Formats: sequence, structure tokens, C-alpha cells
Amino acid sequence: MLTDKGVKAAAAKEKPYKITDGNGLFLHVSKKGHKTFRFKFRFEKKEQLLIIGAYPEMSLADARERRNDARKLLREGRDPRHSFNRLKLVGNTAGTKSFETLAREWHDNRRPHWKPVHAKDVITSLERDIFPNLGPMPLAEIDEQLLLKVLQKVENRGAIETARRLRQRISSVFVYARAHGIRIGNPAALIGELLKPRPPSRKHPAILTVDGIRCLLSDCDRAGAFPVTRLGARYLALTSQRPGMVRHLEWNDLSGIDWGDPSADSPEALWTVPAAKLKLELKLANDETYNHIVPLAPHAVETLRAVRWLTGRDRYVFPNSLSGLKPMTENAIGYLYNREGYKGKHVPHGWRSSFSTIMNEIAERELGQDRRLLADRFIIDLMLAHTPTGMSAKELVYNRASYIPRRRELAGIWADMIMQGALDTQQILNSPRRKQRV
Repeated sequence: MLTDKGVKAAAAKEKPYKITDGNGLFLHVSKKGHKTFRFKFRFEKKEQLLIIGAYPEMSLADARERRNDARKLLREGRDPRHSFNRLKLVGNTAGTKSFETLAREWHDNRRPHWKPVHAKDVITSLERDIFPNLGPMPLAEIDEQLLLKVLQKVENRGAIETARRLRQRISSVFVYARAHGIRIGNPAALIGELLKPRPPSRKHPAILTVDGIRCLLSDCDRAGAFPVTRLGARYLALTSQRPGMVRHLEWNDLSGIDWGDPSADSPEALWTVPAAKLKLELKLANDETYNHIVPLAPHAVETLRAVRWLTGRDRYVFPNSLSGLKPMTENAIGYLYNREGYKGKHVPHGWRSSFSTIMNEIAERELGQDRRLLADRFIIDLMLAHTPTGMSAKELVYNRASYIPRRRELAGIWADMIMQGALDTQQILNSPRRKQRV
């Protein structure tokens, strides 16, 4: 049998040679003195050879341990070459990594596929609720009981939805670990039913009658709020788009409007919402093909012309009241509604429900023809940037462009209906609370 001293002393000769150790293991010495441990074995009645490792990187003791591992695989009817080749490719370091290390690797791997705000939310939730308890642990020490206790601490502070999202993220970390060589179960996959159920989803409060909407708009027009906020609330009602899209509306997103002639009709007025501002997959967010186009009714154009006197030199159409470099605050319009007595009755996001409900009722009541009725219901969804069930992204883009004329008609019907009795925009601009910036 080989000894450490014998392995070290083995010198180069004119021809390669080997020194046998036992049970198929031997030391091969090349003409240049390069030494490798090799294992000779028979598999499926054929003689095979496996190079275990080079000396001195691998010691004799390690080589014997690898040989014993190979012999065990042979007894199980498996070819040890496959196992050793896999070890070369993936290594054996993953099993020693902590949960936090693997979770951060998983996050780095997924981050290019997420929007920045979501990526930050994911890692922040793990840092806050998971890493303090589970971060230093190897995955093998994290079982169902331990994981459930950690997530129940999150539930106990009332963050039920957060606990369920954390379970999904932890489960993804375990899947990632298995894909990188850690043979371990996934405790997060087994405890979903033990967490508290999600609370019933709350619909956004919304006024669903035309008279109620006119009353709301009248109250906001006459409120003692900053004119830009009141005009922003009016524009949101007229377009029924997501509040965040209105807040981040920039002047260069608008086209087809004659700003020089206030009396011009501007029949081709459009608001183009960049795909990056929509709720799209990251791979689509930078593709202009998926921009959302909003045909603007005359009342919406009139509102934009009015606010242009106040913010035309700013980046945003409806900027923050303190700085034109930032968009209107997220709660500005909602606070306006609350101050006017609409708390719990209507919220900025509620305009989408108002528009959809009322316009679909009109379509059903007045059109009569089934084909036209179905078409208008479909178009109403497109106007709200919804993707109808069963429609692909490419089909959605095509249909958004195809129905522009009818979408403009419906936008005009909606605007004329809700703006009856509304103040003239000049009355809003000349209100006592008007604020000008240099």
C-alpha cells in the first residue's frame, strides 16, 4: 500500500508508471513527474478508469475516501464517473452556506427580472423579518416547525399578507438551493395551509352614480386647495387612469394639442403612457410597443391648458406643491376628497370602477346590438389598460391602436356627462389659493 512518504518521494522516470495502493486505487506518475490518484474499476463488464485528483492538492487520505465513495456507488449499481463529473461542475461548497448567503444569491439572480421597487421590497422584507432569526443557519437546520414560528411572529403583528409573501420567497430560496446541489426538502412548501388566510380583498370605494360624481367634482372645484391639486383631481376623473400614472404625467407625454391657440379643438390629442410606468413584466417595460395610449376628450385638453399656466415650465404636469422637480404627492388628491367629506366613499383609484360601471351600464342600456355591446365592453377594458382574459400581449397592442376612434368617442361621452355643472377652469385658476412659482 502507498504511504504519504512514498507518494511524496515518487519521482519522474523515462516512462509513466503507477504505484498501486489497493482496491483499485493507484498513483500515476507522468514522465514530467505530475502525480494523479486514479481508480480502476469494472462497470457493466467493462474496465473503466476514474481520475480522482492531483497530488499534492489531494492527499492520500482524501484519495482513499473518494475511492471508497466510488466503490459505494458501484455497489448501488451506479457509475461513479457521473457523480465525480457532477462534483467538478457544481462543487461541494453550497452545503456549507447559510440561509442568508443563499437568499442573497437568489435575490441577485432574480433582480434583473424585477422592477427596482419590487427588488428592494423583497430584500427589505427578508432583512427585516427572516435574516435575524434564520440568516446564520444552514438550510438543513430549518424545518417546518421553526419556519412556522418565524412566520407566525410576522402574522401576530397583523401583517398576514406579508407572512404569506415571505413564505413564497423562502420557498424560492430552497428551490434555488436544490438547483445548485443542496439535496434538501422544502419546508416552506408544506406550511402554506398553516398560515392565516388572506383577509377578504377590499374594493376601492367609488361613487357609482352620475349625480354623485357631479357633486364630488363640484365640491373639489370649490375647495380651498392648491389649484394644481384640483385640476389634477379633475383630470384623473376625466381619464379614469391609475392615480400614479396621472401623478407622473410629463408634458412630453402629450401630443396633438395646439398650446398656442386656446380655442383650437385638438381632435387628435393623445396622452401616451410609457410602458415603464405601467404594471408590466420587466422584459416589456422598455418596449415602446407596449405604451398605453389615452385619447383625450376636449374637457381633458381644457384642463391641461389651464394647468399649463401654472406648471408649463416644470417636468411634471401635476407637480408637488413645493417643487416642480417632483410629482404630486401620492396622497394629495385622496386628502382633498377626505377634507370634502368623501372619506370611505371615494378614493382616487375608485375612478376606474366609476368609469367601468357607469359606461358598461350605458352600453347595455342604449346600444341594443349584441355585437356593439360586446365591443364597447371590450374597449372599456382597453381604455383602463386592462388585459382581457385570453388575450396575448401582442393582441392587446394591436387592439389598443385599432379602437382609438371609438375610445375617443367614449371618452367624450364620459367627460360631457360628468362635467355638467362644473366650474370653468379660469375660475379655478383665479381662486384665492392660487400659488405661483418663479
